[in-house]
Amino acid sequence: MEQGKYSVGLDIGTTKIVAIIGRENEYGKIEILGTGKSKSLGVHRGVVNNITQTISSIQQAVEQAEVDAGLKIGSVVVGIAGQHIRSLQHSDYITRPNSEEVINEDDLERLCNQVYKLVMLPGEEIIHVLPQEYKVDGQSEIKEPKGMYGGRLEANFHVVVGQVSSIKNIGRCIKSAGLDLGNITLEPLASAEAVLSQEEKEAGVALIDIGGGTTDLAIFKDGIIRHTSVIPFGGNVITEDIKEGCSIIEKQAELLKIKFGSAWPGENKDNEIVSIPGLRGREPKEITLKNLSKIIHARVVEIVEQVYVEIKNYGHEEQKKKLIAGIVLTGGGSQLKHLKQLVEYITGMDTRIGYPNEHLAGDSEEEIASPLYATAVGLLMNALETKTNNIEESDAAQVEEEVLVGQENGTGQSVKTQSAPRKSIFDKWSEKLKDFLDNAE
Repeated sequence: MEQGKYSVGLDIGTTKIVAIIGRENEYGKIEILGTGKSKSLGVHRGVVNNITQTISSIQQAVEQAEVDAGLKIGSVVVGIAGQHIRSLQHSDYITRPNSEEVINEDDLERLCNQVYKLVMLPGEEIIHVLPQEYKVDGQSEIKEPKGMYGGRLEANFHVVVGQVSSIKNIGRCIKSAGLDLGNITLEPLASAEAVLSQEEKEAGVALIDIGGGTTDLAIFKDGIIRHTSVIPFGGNVITEDIKEGCSIIEKQAELLKIKFGSAWPGENKDNEIVSIPGLRGREPKEITLKNLSKIIHARVVEIVEQVYVEIKNYGHEEQKKKLIAGIVLTGGGSQLKHLKQLVEYITGMDTRIGYPNEHLAGDSEEEIASPLYATAVGLLMNALETKTNNIEESDAAQVEEEVLVGQENGTGQSVKTQSAPRKSIFDKWSEKLKDFLDNAE
């Protein structure tokens, strides 16, 4: 199968790194060709803090996926999260030279590009500019301004900002692992792509992705992203607490959490006890499940309350901004028993667990449809989407490029270069990004 047919999503998490290779089948669903997963060693709270370890973890996951699919991986779409991500609202406008002409894609692009020029704090960079709604000549609440007439086009934007150094570190890891960086996407957006239905996004929904190192939040209303935020704790702090509280090693704490953990302490009887083997010749330890769930409960409440503060910041309590579809929980942390009930109790909002099976082909392995893989599936979807857009655009790019090459290189070289395969707009963009990363070093 040639390279054009499949894409790759790479989720660099705090606990695990997942690579998924997939393609779109004839029904528009995603067929998973191969997956690879490795323990993530160089990432802390969503931020790379040990490049060498991260590179080897990425290579491990990628090799596993390549063997599984029998394919070679070229470029990947990567997710970014971590405590350095913040988002802000911004509105901007452009004045069009001729109001008698119809508003087209170029105008929207010009408006978006203008937002990228916003002056950020030193060391920060804009990752996404997401238009919310547009205004044309003062007429507001327009979702799709293309085809309208007007002189002044303005829009409200949701701007996601991250630290340049963290983005560069991810780029460097990908490059050193022998891969090309196709695109960088905010992880909560990727997870949302994978687990939310269009109806939920219209009605208003908050997606909470509880990962190992961070908890990501994305809020949608009327089909548009309204708020994103990254909270710098996740499942790992729960494990830490169990480890400290019960004086056991991390591996045991993690197993206890997964096998016996519950977010609701009321339901365990006092006499339910788990015995844990002691370290090298020491006595085994006995831990009551009631204590275990008390420890977990305390920490989960803290995480959920912090997320709820963000939901309130967005304005959930105003009638117009009410999230009718409530909350969707996903990510590895969402598999904790009774978490759904606890979240409903704290927030008073309807809650369900989100599985990324909405867009997967029917015969996908069950494991991939687990909330653990929500982000990776979302990144793969993003990669496939970018690919289809590029195929359409690249035909136009070919003609243009041949002309340009002729002018640039004088007569001698132009012939030689034309015979080389043409580059799509996507490749050009990747090159720009690569140059940016190279210069940074």
